[in-house]
Amino acid sequence: MTESEHTVPDDIRRLSFEEALEELESIVRGLEDGQGKLDEAIDAFQRGSHLKRHCESKLNEARARIDRIVQRPDGTLDGAPDPADQPNAEPS
Repeated sequence: MTESEHTVPDDIRRLSFEEALEELESIVRGLEDGQGKLDEAIDAFQRGSHLKRHCESKLNEARARIDRIVQRPDGTLDGAPDPADQPNAEPS
């Protein structure tokens, strides 16, 4: 695990990219409205920061998966297997 994964709460790490992005957008709208108490805004900002980090991590994972897709000389695509998905994979 990376350092940023350790700092993201478990409930956020379990969210899909889409769920995290939706919650982050909701937090941003709430903060932009300026309705609420200062402590609530700070807590929301902190959660939004964790959600942003989680979304960035999910995008990086997706980018890595896309980068493993190899185009053959005949133009067909071949997805190189993800080493982490292999049953006897050695941890990096």
